[in-house]
Amino acid sequence: MANGEQLKALLQSHIEGNEPHFYSVAMQVAAREAQRGHGRLAEDLRTLIERGRNTATQSGAKQASRTTEFAGLLMVSEPRTRLSDMVLSEGLHDQVRRVLREQKHAERILAHGLPIRRKLLLVGPPGTGKTLTASALAGELGLPLFEIRLDGLLTKFMGESAAKLRKVFDATCHARGVYFFDEFDAIGSNRDSPNDVGEIRRVLNSFLQMIEQDDSHSVIAAATNQPSILDPALLRRFDDVLRYEVPTEALAANLLQRHLCRWVRADTDWQALARAVPKLSFAELKLACDDAVKDAIIAGWDEVTQHTIVRGLQARREMADRVKGR
Repeated sequence: MANGEQLKALLQSHIEGNEPHFYSVAMQVAAREAQRGHGRLAEDLRTLIERGRNTATQSGAKQASRTTEFAGLLMVSEPRTRLSDMVLSEGLHDQVRRVLREQKHAERILAHGLPIRRKLLLVGPPGTGKTLTASALAGELGLPLFEIRLDGLLTKFMGESAAKLRKVFDATCHARGVYFFDEFDAIGSNRDSPNDVGEIRRVLNSFLQMIEQDDSHSVIAAATNQPSILDPALLRRFDDVLRYEVPTEALAANLLQRHLCRWVRADTDWQALARAVPKLSFAELKLACDDAVKDAIIAGWDEVTQHTIVRGLQARREMADRVKGR
């Protein structure tokens, strides 16, 4: 069992309310038992520790969502999304799975002095799965998703935005979760840009410092549609860069089949449907599927025809072109 120093450390961290240190020492005890050949006891200890961490995390998330200092700054949710709900390229799927594997075996990796992947930069066009990935990470790990609201973070008053950012990074230590910065280029744009604003530069400098110093157990994910304008110093602060693209024909066919298989004939040619209207994002494809199903429900049809699906896809293509000014 635990030696004298570990017992003292456990009691001291409990008295001080230092949960991260308490669970760190507890995992050291579990690792020591495993080394001594007490595999069953070590596994039981790890299970209890993880259960305690999850309970503390959920409590911290609820407390944070009710705290006035986070009002308008953090949106907290408990996603049920899973990786199996997503359609991703093989390479991107492997990257997300690797993040999950390292997170789920974090204590073993950290015990050998190695870092784990938990600071992620998600890059790609709108509607390609960046936000859904943040939800899937939270859902797979059983963690709350904290979405940082940039309209609540960025203010016109000197130093206030950086102070709010500090609150966010303090929260990563007290409430383990997935912290998601969407439209990250709003604060991460190149400091040499001629359009740079002084307050934004201060926020970026603060972010660079805080993310480098962050040693919490939380996952930090930042998403951007415009990677070319990000400050170069940001890239080395992230453990991994995940690049998203508009789906290939095969991935588009996969998504259409997933969303419409209950509503169409068994001999539907999914590849032909995917070829009919190319270059739509995952989000646009899903919306087109929803439109086709709703049209069938309203019309009282038992199934969705390929003509209805193509019409929905074309409508989404025309809408996307109008938005882009084509």
